[in-house]
Amino acid sequence: MKNAFVIVTLSGLLSACAVAPPPAPAPLVQAETVADAAGPELAAEQAARQAADELASLPKNELTRELLYSLMQAELEFRSGAWQGPYDTLMRLATQTRDPRLARRAAEMARTARQESQTFAAVRLWRQLAPASDEAAGFYLALVLQSGDPAEAEALIRERLARPDPAARVLAMYESSQYLARMGDKAAAAAMLERLLTPYQSSWEARVLLAQNALARNDAAGALVHAQAALAIKPDSELAALVLAQVAPDPDAVAALFTRFLASYPQAGEVRAAYGRLLVSRKQYAEGRKEFATLLAQKPDNPGALYALGYVSTQLNDATGAEQYFTRFIEAFEKNPTDEREPGRVLLILAQLAEARQDLPAARQWLEKITDSQSDAWFSAQLKLAQLTAREGNVVGARAMLAVVKASEPAQQAQLIQAEAGILRDAGQAGAAYAMLAEGIVAHPLNPDLHYDFALMAEKMGQLDRMEASLRTVIEQAPDNHHAYNALGYSLADRNERLPEALALIAKALQMAPGDPFIMDSMGWVYYRMGKLNEAEAHLRRAYALRSDVDIAVHLGEVLWQKGQKADAQKLLREARARDPRNDTLRSTLARLQLSL
Repeated sequence: MKNAFVIVTLSGLLSACAVAPPPAPAPLVQAETVADAAGPELAAEQAARQAADELASLPKNELTRELLYSLMQAELEFRSGAWQGPYDTLMRLATQTRDPRLARRAAEMARTARQESQTFAAVRLWRQLAPASDEAAGFYLALVLQSGDPAEAEALIRERLARPDPAARVLAMYESSQYLARMGDKAAAAAMLERLLTPYQSSWEARVLLAQNALARNDAAGALVHAQAALAIKPDSELAALVLAQVAPDPDAVAALFTRFLASYPQAGEVRAAYGRLLVSRKQYAEGRKEFATLLAQKPDNPGALYALGYVSTQLNDATGAEQYFTRFIEAFEKNPTDEREPGRVLLILAQLAEARQDLPAARQWLEKITDSQSDAWFSAQLKLAQLTAREGNVVGARAMLAVVKASEPAQQAQLIQAEAGILRDAGQAGAAYAMLAEGIVAHPLNPDLHYDFALMAEKMGQLDRMEASLRTVIEQAPDNHHAYNALGYSLADRNERLPEALALIAKALQMAPGDPFIMDSMGWVYYRMGKLNEAEAHLRRAYALRSDVDIAVHLGEVLWQKGQKADAQKLLREARARDPRNDTLRSTLARLQLSL
């Protein structure tokens, strides 16, 4: 019992004092792959057996007063900033006691102090004292690769792969592929992995890794051969199916592959998630939602499925569904706070959804949950909280909130200017907003977003020349900014000026964003100004079907009025008035048409 007590005491002391070393590279596939290869019980038994064997193999050293003093002194000196003395002490004690934990701690000290040669020496001693330790072997291999000795690294990996235990060999395959991925010479690493895994290509794991290795060196034909072989060995291998999808000739072929695979293996969550993402990328939102809903039914509260369903719901204009899924995402995150996902973006979306349904207290609650002051989401939340404060009538308080927000970079400084100018504009202080944005574009001349906001404000102030100049600056600085093309084209069309140029600008914007209802509205409006009423009606109806916006409704109503469809026009205009009776476009249109609803 005395020896057992000493072992536990020394282990506890080292555990309390130690600083964890840098983790070994994560395997390409986690524990599920080992479980598939050897069974979860066998994998767990193997881990437990190795831990027990390592503990049993430790030397039976008594924790004497002298040993304890030396260990404590080394730790105290190391924490005070010294490393050489503590390192030498731990290396000397490891050699004397033959305890690998002391060598491991010496390696940690040297690694923390960025001493490469001393780290190597300590890890080499650690491996000598614990030859059966996978952890020691892994660190030694990583250091060998860092030192630029591929021949020794290849010999070490080949030795690890020669293990008789199937589960251990599988894990060694994945870990080795990750170690080699860190080599500077990618071509040499790929060739080495090919040599090492070829003797084991009767296993599906080796075939999957060989396929991924072929992909990494742009060998699509080789990747195809290995992925097909992996599926032939293990037809339900999701990894093999996913690799095969990467070398498929086009999205239709990928979709067909996933459909066939899921028909045979409906529980294949990774493939189903990939299929759902493919559908969403092709804007097949309803079909994508079905796949993610199936995935969620199989894995309730799966964060990835909840996020995807929330996103797809927004694309389908299902605000209620989006709010429900994103709320469940946050609830799942709060149950597992160690989850590495950053919830800030979802909290911002939830705040936006709450604001859209005029629930400002709920929007504020979501925003106040963003507490990481170093994140971009926190910065955005502070801007939005100030805007909500202004909407509640406290403009002075809103501006005071913005005044204490720290902007760490020019882009954020520009966003602060935009946010405050927006608050002033919405409060009816158009002149102050215009002046603030004018100063902003002088301070940040290369910020296209700031120029865009200034352009819109300049139009509101009747400064049309400055508006056009700023929009052209946006187009020059950000040629893919379809909003700038659309804004300039719409402004010309609304003033009934240079209509061919307006049409060309809006057509350019629509080419960049063919599904944007506001650009469709602009296109309908320029056609209306050109007297092409049928074309105008077609574009405006498409826009209104995508988004029942008040301005679009008013434009469509005016076109229908001019076409003689006065009952339909009045119905649309009444609906627009019911939603926003103070809308500027509505009021000006009714006045111009001399129409009383």
